Amino acid sequence: MHALSGFSLVSLLSLGYLSWDWAKPGLVADGPAEASDQPSAAPPQPPHIIFILTDDQGYHDVGYHGSDIETPTLDRLAAEGVKLENYYIQPICTPSRSQLLTGRYQIHTGLQHSIIRPRQPNCLPLDQVTLPQKLQEAGYSTHMVGKWHLGFYRKECLPTRRGFDTFLGSLTGNVDYYTYDNCDGPGVCGFDLHEGESVAWGLSGQYSTMLYAQRASHILASHSPQNPLFLYVAFQAVHTPLQSPREYLYRYRTMGNVARRKYAAMVTCMDEAVRNITWALKRYGFYNNSVIIFSSDNGGQTFSGGSNWPLRGRKGTYWEGGVRGLGFVHSPLLKKKRRTSRALVHITDWYPTLVGLAGGTTSAADRLDGYDVWPAISEGGASPRTEILHNIDPLYNHARHGSLEGGFGIWNTAVQAAIRVGEWKLLTGDPGYGDWIPPQTLASFPGSWWNLERMASIRQAVWLFNISADPYEREDLAGQRPDVVRTLLARLADYNRTAIPVRYPAANPRAHPDFNGGAWGPWASDEEEEEEEEEEESRARSFSRGRRKKKCKICKLRSFFRKLNTRLMSHRI
Repeated sequence: MHALSGFSLVSLLSLGYLSWDWAKPGLVADGPAEASDQPSAAPPQPPHIIFILTDDQGYHDVGYHGSDIETPTLDRLAAEGVKLENYYIQPICTPSRSQLLTGRYQIHTGLQHSIIRPRQPNCLPLDQVTLPQKLQEAGYSTHMVGKWHLGFYRKECLPTRRGFDTFLGSLTGNVDYYTYDNCDGPGVCGFDLHEGESVAWGLSGQYSTMLYAQRASHILASHSPQNPLFLYVAFQAVHTPLQSPREYLYRYRTMGNVARRKYAAMVTCMDEAVRNITWALKRYGFYNNSVIIFSSDNGGQTFSGGSNWPLRGRKGTYWEGGVRGLGFVHSPLLKKKRRTSRALVHITDWYPTLVGLAGGTTSAADRLDGYDVWPAISEGGASPRTEILHNIDPLYNHARHGSLEGGFGIWNTAVQAAIRVGEWKLLTGDPGYGDWIPPQTLASFPGSWWNLERMASIRQAVWLFNISADPYEREDLAGQRPDVVRTLLARLADYNRTAIPVRYPAANPRAHPDFNGGAWGPWASDEEEEEEEEEEESRARSFSRGRRKKKCKICKLRSFFRKLNTRLMSHRI
């Protein structure tokens, strides 16, 4: 291991144990003790890249947005760096992660509908060159800790086959924070904690936020700062189930909303995990030549303690509360620090931005939808991005009041879609629940609270907002500006012509953990893989024929059980 004497804090950290850190967080308080003896000379290139992604953290759930939740580390890092206050993500887990790692919209990867469920023979398309693979080409050592949620039915889908040298974390969407069990329906349960390509049975019992911070610190302790490092920490926190160590719950004991009390404790625990990772960056000589990016993956789930106030909507919707992200960049390499950026940034932009920082190259052959936004972030320049396709989902329940006629013959407004062009945002179909949920709304939702900001009458399928002037989406301008509606509908149609078929296969009973020793993991045989490839080709042919006929044939061909499954899964998410 390490030739270190005694049982000092440093030696414990080098061995990957940080139990002291959580029992006595004050031991890593900010101050001179954090600073290492690093030279003040210009840092070498390329920089170390640390990307921290949180799960289901709401827009309002960070201290610098006026939250009642304590996040001193995030507040300090953001204040010393660049806050991204015009930053967009996707409304649910898989889409955000897929766009981060490919730099491409969902419509270009076939993942435009829902999430990848544990029993689906589906994963991030294998023909996509991922961000860590690009960074490996640039000479980086790449490591992932945390939640994958991009499919695992084949071994080729696993993180270690998609560009990461090492991996510790879960493959599915949500697991118990201590036991790492996950159920995909009644009786379909299994263990989900993996190290590399093996099941990590021996690590069960450790709270995942702490475990992942420990592993991140251990990676830093065992890596040379002279070699470029990409560390992707995708915390499970603060996704359900709402579980937290008792010591963090105590400080929020006066919160009346029990769900938010647990949620707040989880956020604060995650904040201290970020502090420990930052401390390790400084202790082991990485900090002066590092870029730390912090991002949420989607809006907060208001039914589970999250808050996106004052934005409209929640996780799973295309209102601002579902797609406006928490984000900031902290780095000694920033040319203009301690400021707020209003530059338009989308999660797809990290791919070309980080590849550029690493000294790598991207080309038209990569077919990226993202832009290199580093000059806008570091120097305060204008963003090269002027529009965002939030998504087009042809499988989501069609809006009852939408039609092709309602879309001026340009677009079927029954289809769920959302786009931002300049200061304008257009939504069609069913964008999801469009309520404004005030902070500290009681978990039982008595009528007087629930109806306070509830949009009960929805008899439309087109909305238009000037997001710059009306970020809370309270004034629908679709009726007043049909010219803008037409323009944005035409852009949706343009994007849709570049879309590939949706890939959302039915659950495969072979995926049951009972057939894999009680754990979730790859299950597809060579024969099943061949069948999947044939089905994929068949879907592509059907998609092409449907386009020539300009009719939604897939709607008529969908079976009753496929409809039922889609609806149940959408509501569950």
